[in-house]
Amino acid sequence: MGADERPNNQGGCIAIRSFPPPSISRCTIGGSTTTSDDATCGSPRWIGKSLSCVCIKRKGNYERICMTLTPLQEERLQRLKHRMKVYFDPSRRDHQEALKALWHAAYPDQELEGLISDQWKEMGWQGRDPSTDFRGAGFISLENLLFFAKAFSTSFQRLLNKKGGKRATWEYPFAVAGVNITFMIMQMLDLQSTKPRTFVRAVFVQMLSEDEWAFDLLYCVAFVVMDRQWLEKNASYMDFNEVLRSTRMQLERELLLDDVMRIEDMPSYSLLS
Repeated sequence: MGADERPNNQGGCIAIRSFPPPSISRCTIGGSTTTSDDATCGSPRWIGKSLSCVCIKRKGNYERICMTLTPLQEERLQRLKHRMKVYFDPSRRDHQEALKALWHAAYPDQELEGLISDQWKEMGWQGRDPSTDFRGAGFISLENLLFFAKAFSTSFQRLLNKKGGKRATWEYPFAVAGVNITFMIMQMLDLQSTKPRTFVRAVFVQMLSEDEWAFDLLYCVAFVVMDRQWLEKNASYMDFNEVLRSTRMQLERELLLDDVMRIEDMPSYSLLS
């Protein structure tokens, strides 16, 4: 966009259509109207244009999405970023207790023999010591699994025990899949970057205003979406990465739908129980 094309409204807002193809869109904020055909949903082209806000059409109206965060958004975003930086430390008591809590949530009637045990393979860890599988996503991936187990126990147990649908002979390992889902969401939201580079991130940060646990809820949605995609594709172990990619694409599409203001508004949220 050239200097003569930059919107001259005070809010510095550019209109972005909810769906392609690109077309001229109008955004009225503060009594002034902006027009632009230089940006489309999911495109990072509006980044770095010195814009303080962008607009997305939702429920027939344009909603203002601002890059300047509110104090609440900033606080919750920083807290989430801190969680994402915590490595799993098998020597920390709180990390040990979280791992034990996950076991008891998964198998309430089965006593855990120890933090290093062949029992962990039942849950889908790669070996006797689950702490070695957290390297990619850190402690937050354990927190995500534990949140899933407690908030949506029926769905958690269904996926853990591979109930429903025609299952492959070589299924995805539940726990390791969970760690990979956490890592996928971290990449999709790009929260560790200094400046936003995707519109999905901007929308998600807005959702933090509604619910501090938006990341954990999104994780639960992602897990059930991944499992459904797995079944629909008749996938086997070697197809896991492809299923994960298609899961990410579906999440991105749903986050940018007109009427999705919270994680609970995503169509796939209804898969949880």
